[in-house]
Amino acid sequence: MSQYTHFPEPGDDSNPFTDPAVTQHSGTSGYATLDLYNPFNTTEHPPPYQPAPSPTVQPAPAPAQPPQKKSSPTEPRNYGSYNKQPGEVTGMARADLQKQQEELERRAAELERRERELDSAGLGRSATRQNNWPPLPSFCPVQPCFYQDIDVEISGTFQRTVKAVYYYWIVYSAVLLLNVLSCISQFCVDQSTGVDLGMAILWVLLFTPCSFLCWYRPAYKAFRSDSSFNFFLFFFVSFCQVSLCVLMAIGIPKWGFSGWIAALAVMKTSRGVGVLMLLTASLFTAEAVLGTLLLKKVHSLYRQTGASFQKAQQELSAGVLSNKAVQQAAAGAVQGAFTGGK
Repeated sequence: MSQYTHFPEPGDDSNPFTDPAVTQHSGTSGYATLDLYNPFNTTEHPPPYQPAPSPTVQPAPAPAQPPQKKSSPTEPRNYGSYNKQPGEVTGMARADLQKQQEELERRAAELERRERELDSAGLGRSATRQNNWPPLPSFCPVQPCFYQDIDVEISGTFQRTVKAVYYYWIVYSAVLLLNVLSCISQFCVDQSTGVDLGMAILWVLLFTPCSFLCWYRPAYKAFRSDSSFNFFLFFFVSFCQVSLCVLMAIGIPKWGFSGWIAALAVMKTSRGVGVLMLLTASLFTAEAVLGTLLLKKVHSLYRQTGASFQKAQQELSAGVLSNKAVQQAAAGAVQGAFTGGK
């Protein structure tokens, strides 16, 4: 046991902590480590703490920007659509496709109408268009007098306006018939109004065909063939017709119009007849207002067609000179003057 309990003497040189391999790794007084600090030693203060220097961070290099692509002159450009949501872009594209589809359908209808018109014109004037207006039954001894087809003869831009003129004429004729019925009712109440009844019958027999021939047909032919003369004829007759509708709405006695004056006078005798005549007066007033609006509408379209008063004069002179009756009368006058001179 003595060999295990033997301790080296203080002066013994065999101290293991004096080994150079250990002393080279011992701490130095320059660093604050726990090896040098003894908390039980009150005479020495701990060395100050020195933080380790923070490593310097090198700034990251800026990412290289890709070169901008230059648009060629033929490449389509898109302005302002990059910031839009995908739903908005899809909706706009769908709306554009729908507009293009409608435009293609309209052009297809226009081409089809032109083809039908050319086909009908190629058959010759003798065998082309059969008159279809007024639409009378086949067993009627009176046959149609005019050919009318708005969808074929009128351009798609003006079809709606021509149809409005046609429907206005139909309503105008119906109001004239209602005026006759009102005058008959007035005559049944007051036998002294026979003049009004006779005049009402005369107006419906006169104004219905005259408004069709002198007012509606010029508008139809003006939009069909871009005729300046027919435009001016329509403007003149339409102004006269609107003025006549104002007189009808007033209802001057003994003129055959169931207007406001005549209707209010009959209200004292019979309320039922008075209400009927008031309805007729209201329709005459509406006819005057609608006629004015329709006249302005046609005039605005007339300014877009390129028609003018000079063209109307040329068409009138050409039509007069090409008329066979005028040519025969002129030839007879020249021949008479020549023979009279002899």
